[in-house]
Amino acid sequence: MSEVDEKKEQAAVSEKQFSIQKIYVRDISFETPNTPHVFQEKWEPETNMQLGNKAVVLADGVHEVTLSVTVTAKLGDKTAYLAEVQQCGIFNVSGYEQGELAPIVGSLCPNILFPFAREAISDLVTRGGFPQLLLSPVNFDALFAEYAQQQKQQDSKKSAVQH
Repeated sequence: MSEVDEKKEQAAVSEKQFSIQKIYVRDISFETPNTPHVFQEKWEPETNMQLGNKAVVLADGVHEVTLSVTVTAKLGDKTAYLAEVQQCGIFNVSGYEQGELAPIVGSLCPNILFPFAREAISDLVTRGGFPQLLLSPVNFDALFAEYAQQQKQQDSKKSAVQH
């Protein structure tokens, strides 16, 4: 590699920037449709967690990422509680190629947001009178890789149909 190519590569690397501008809650909800009766039953809930992720470009190099976390706890067929949080962040992401950008907003940003959402869910559940709920860590890298693979398969199916 020539000295000129090395300097270009170093300049490209130094131009890449990632920073957190703001982290906030957009929407929060807690429902306990079967209280107070649910408190009289033996506490052995079936808990289900659902995740969603959305990214919006606010300006050149500025992205808002929303991580939606919904937790439902049921006792048999009765819903004990439903807790939902939309945890958001505004991130400065510049100097990255399009292929590098998708994993940043699809995996890195949700990894940053999840601890805040987990804390909010735990606080809601405890304030609702239920035992503390500690959500397990989530492997957003694996979820993003799975999503990317599904997109690739869908794209190949579409191109096969068009030919």
